[in-house]
Amino acid sequence: MKMNVRHILLTLGLLGLALPAFAQFESQIETVPEDKPIMSDIYLDTVKVVKNSAINDYSMIGIQGGAGLGMMYWNPSKSQSIKFTPYNFGVMYTRYGKMFGYMSYFGFQAGVFYGTEGYKMKPSRQDDGSEILYPMDGVTKETEALMTMVEVPMLAHCHIDFWKMKIIVNLGLYGGYRLSIHRDGDQVPSEYVDNFTSYNKRFDYGIKGGVGFGFVFDPIEIHLQAMYKQSLQSIYAPDYYSEYYYRFAYPMNFIFSAGIHYQLTRRTGKTNKQLRQEAYDRVYGTTPVEILKDNE
Repeated sequence: MKMNVRHILLTLGLLGLALPAFAQFESQIETVPEDKPIMSDIYLDTVKVVKNSAINDYSMIGIQGGAGLGMMYWNPSKSQSIKFTPYNFGVMYTRYGKMFGYMSYFGFQAGVFYGTEGYKMKPSRQDDGSEILYPMDGVTKETEALMTMVEVPMLAHCHIDFWKMKIIVNLGLYGGYRLSIHRDGDQVPSEYVDNFTSYNKRFDYGIKGGVGFGFVFDPIEIHLQAMYKQSLQSIYAPDYYSEYYYRFAYPMNFIFSAGIHYQLTRRTGKTNKQLRQEAYDRVYGTTPVEILKDNE
């Protein structure tokens, strides 16, 4: 008999502790028709939803700048050295996206760049051991030149994210325009020192690609890249010197740059709105239109 009384008292005590908690939980549920149950924000915020680190379809905008090394692909070939090109900078927009809905390694980049490219002739050794520096051609007679240009690249962008870093691979096309030129050399005619000739090609296009890595400090990313740019447009008309023997000169550039980019949208995880919807789905299986509208 004593045990029964003790059990009864223990049961009543537990009920006394549980009823206030149940009443508080019940007060957090809004009273609505049964066919459209709506959970309050207070309750939905208490539902535990795991925040994952999956990469979202996010976008960035940033600036990228650096310097490069310029050469030429000559045909017929010429003896040349590497020309230092002092600046190359621009603005880039990056958009990431998932291939097939789950492979978050891809995206594209587009931007506008202002920079330099050029070439430099190398002295040729003669039979007697002396060296002669031949000019680039028989008209302008420069031994080196530096051009400024503007270009618009469109690149496929691949990335592999790990920890607070990412590996970057870019490949695509670009279009550009050669703005100005400065020629150096003892024999350069004065009218060609800072001017293009009538046979020079100003519009440019070609292939651009490279690799790099980035440091991620949400919402800022710092990218370090090495790019290679190959022009497919000769800097002069092929028959400028002879209508029988064509000549070509295609700029080649190695560009080393650093950039800072700002994430315009969330890179990983879920927003509060997404977490609240997932909490509701976990409880009821569907998300009514009212929840979507109230949380926008």
